[in-house]
Amino acid sequence: MSNYPTLKEAYNQAGQGQVFRFFDRLNEVSRKRLLEQASEVNLKELERLLQELVLNETKSESRPQSLQPAPFIAAPQHEGDSQAWAQAERLGAEALRDGRVAAFTVAGGQGTRLGFDGPKGTYPITPVKSKTLFQVFAEKILAASRRYETSIPWFIMTSEANHEQTIHFFLENEFFELGEMNCHFFKQGRMPAVDLNGKILLEAPDSIALSPDGHGGSLRALVRSGSLERMKEMGIDIISYFQVDNPLLRPIDPAFIGFHIEHGSQLSSKMVGKAFPQEKVGVFCLRDGNLEIIEYSDLPEKLLLETEPSTESLRYQAGSIAIHLLSRDFVLQVGGDDARFSLPFHRADKKVESLNSEGRPVMPDSPNGIKFEMFVFDALQFANNPIVVETLREEEFSPVKNAAGVDSAQSCRQDQLRQWTRWLKTAGVNISTDETGLPEFAFEISPLFADSEKTFLEKWSLLEVKPNIREGMYLE
Repeated sequence: MSNYPTLKEAYNQAGQGQVFRFFDRLNEVSRKRLLEQASEVNLKELERLLQELVLNETKSESRPQSLQPAPFIAAPQHEGDSQAWAQAERLGAEALRDGRVAAFTVAGGQGTRLGFDGPKGTYPITPVKSKTLFQVFAEKILAASRRYETSIPWFIMTSEANHEQTIHFFLENEFFELGEMNCHFFKQGRMPAVDLNGKILLEAPDSIALSPDGHGGSLRALVRSGSLERMKEMGIDIISYFQVDNPLLRPIDPAFIGFHIEHGSQLSSKMVGKAFPQEKVGVFCLRDGNLEIIEYSDLPEKLLLETEPSTESLRYQAGSIAIHLLSRDFVLQVGGDDARFSLPFHRADKKVESLNSEGRPVMPDSPNGIKFEMFVFDALQFANNPIVVETLREEEFSPVKNAAGVDSAQSCRQDQLRQWTRWLKTAGVNISTDETGLPEFAFEISPLFADSEKTFLEKWSLLEVKPNIREGMYLE
């Protein structure tokens, strides 16, 4: 309670005194909660955002005439240089053996959209064993650690909503054999929601309407939590960033790491060719010669539909799938306090459940509030030598976002089955499938057996007795 007068005065000076409107009627526990949340808000930063994005909002002019498709390193299957890929893999493997790489998962979300009560990372996603998203990633990291004879640390960014549940889940599962010392958890930062006039909203008399500051906030959370300093002490200088909703991805990819090192890149990104023009993924572009990601909704329709005359493929085809490598020193730069390198916040108009001036709940049916979010790909503007590397959609991109239909748990489980079936067919196993490559029955291959086609073919060839691929089979 000792900081109450100071905080109240600061909020009054900022024109946000309404935050303490109900303070006098709160009990001691509720007062402490409100004061803790109020202390979390950077009022100077908020005032700057209000001036830029709320009170004096100006729409930036689109300059489609300055855009060009971004170059990328093509996959070997798409006429990429196989020798260059082999060299990159050797370079990345060396970095892994030297202990230079950490995995980093952004996992602050809940499974609400999937009809699941709990952290999204605890959602069961494999077709036979119902392994959770966290377990799939853990086994892939463990498999890479064994292959390169090292211990790859895993940093996991949670949120205020799921931090304790996430840690409890890992404890229950004994950290999936990774070891408690190799799993590091920290919380994402939060920002207050404001009304359309820039006033901070309350979600309860003792609670500010706080929400996560976007995946871009992960970079300053790495710094502020001390995680980046911990990486430095470990000798980590490359951070493998990925989000929790895509179990098909490779959290540790030696070739990707090798290209990152070879090009002296501070921020490297993976892409897949867009499935169709309106696919809801950001697009890698060059604007005035600088690499950036433009949201699909911001790219003019003419450019969305534009094709290459010789191949009729989309000209703007490089879709972002939120897989990046970041150099540790670069994260320190953009996640620190130097305003010259701060990631911009973006305005998001949302329906925010809150209290009115009389303390009655407001359940809006249209956007009544504004949230502020940072995007990790905005760091591209500050990065030296950023590169884009192609990966195959069928091997690394099947996110779980929706309860049904596209990008759902069902579509993801089917994509896992298609992947394992392709591996088996390449190894000479005859499996009956439909026209999409989906087998007639469910089976499962653990990442601890193989986490890529290459490692699968190596392991499969060493098996003296090949297992019978049948309904419910599990290969580990």
